[in-house]
Amino acid sequence: MAIENVRAVYFPYCIEKQEDGSWLILNRNYKPVGFNTSEHIIYSDYPVSVKLKGLGKETLKKLSWNDKEELGNRIYLYNDGCIPTSSPQAMSAYLKKIEVLLKLETKIPSTHSI
Repeated sequence: MAIENVRAVYFPYCIEKQEDGSWLILNRNYKPVGFNTSEHIIYSDYPVSVKLKGLGKETLKKLSWNDKEELGNRIYLYNDGCIPTSSPQAMSAYLKKIEVLLKLETKIPSTHSI
């Protein structure tokens, strides 16, 4: 079932590092932001990944829902305990993470073709 919530479809839930070093910005349903489908998505079929400059350990901590360095290739901006729409404090914390994400410079991976 596709999610029918603006936050869950059109706003970042997590970022996921790909094998080529690029990142996907995923919604709550683990689809690229804006994809509102229950269908399985093969990320490489779409030009949706991006190289993010300046994404070191400190920046990853700032993006993480708990402000700690996470292990692995997926960084969550929030979790079920701090959904942005659940309280003003949760929204404020999320918006700080969005601010960090929006300030990152990008480069389109060479694997993308239109």
